[in-house]
Amino acid sequence: MVKKRTIPTRSLGAEPGVVDIPMLASWVAKHRGKSGDLISFQLDQTLTPQLSAGVSIPCCGGKFYRDRIMECLIGIQNNQAVNEIGISTTPVIEDAVNIVAHKKGAWCALPAPHLLGIQDAYYGDKDELNDAINGVYRTLMRSMRDAGIAGHVLICDQVEDAEISALTRQKVFFFHPRPDRECLQTLLEYQRQVAVDTDHLDVVFDLSDEYDLHQVIVMNSDKESIALALSRLDPDQVMAGGYCTEGCEQYWKSVVDSAVYIV
Repeated sequence: MVKKRTIPTRSLGAEPGVVDIPMLASWVAKHRGKSGDLISFQLDQTLTPQLSAGVSIPCCGGKFYRDRIMECLIGIQNNQAVNEIGISTTPVIEDAVNIVAHKKGAWCALPAPHLLGIQDAYYGDKDELNDAINGVYRTLMRSMRDAGIAGHVLICDQVEDAEISALTRQKVFFFHPRPDRECLQTLLEYQRQVAVDTDHLDVVFDLSDEYDLHQVIVMNSDKESIALALSRLDPDQVMAGGYCTEGCEQYWKSVVDSAVYIV
């Protein structure tokens, strides 16, 4: 007898796009008397469609959260480090509390440190600058987890050994939306899970002979790509994943719909 089974679905973040003014006005009216700003609204907008679609592991936030991080940093002027870098965690803790109130167990996606684009006008040493930025990231993420966030996705445009080795933890996942083989090799040096689209599944299968691979998140999946992943991996090693940049209501529904396989 043919049976349908499902694999878990996971979000690696989303980008809210152009602000819909009527939706923002409605959101403000509903949250009257509560703390919140445009970034709070955007976090809510990235999370809500995932919950409606039934994503197993939702994750709000994305590269746009850079604005909140920069707001929290101390010692930065005009995107330059002009003093010892520190962080005021109150705004991110408030975000975490609001996210958890909306969905317990949600993750939060942040731009990886290199995407902040901070220039050095104080340390005089690239490694010292990077160490300082990585240090405030550890503080930021720990504060949000203490407030109830389940973990963090760090979205990156490039894969840097020093950054990944400094920040990879059980509850921190580095995600490159368009990784090549070299990127995947570096990621697998530090984490047992990777996210790839269908075109890179064969690369991951090849690398699994060399690295200890526990799980593959198949991005922008369809039933064919899930079937391909399951032809090489056990069901508990495969997830259907997504990172939405537009049309998120339908996008997340398609991710959930793709997570079905036949046994």
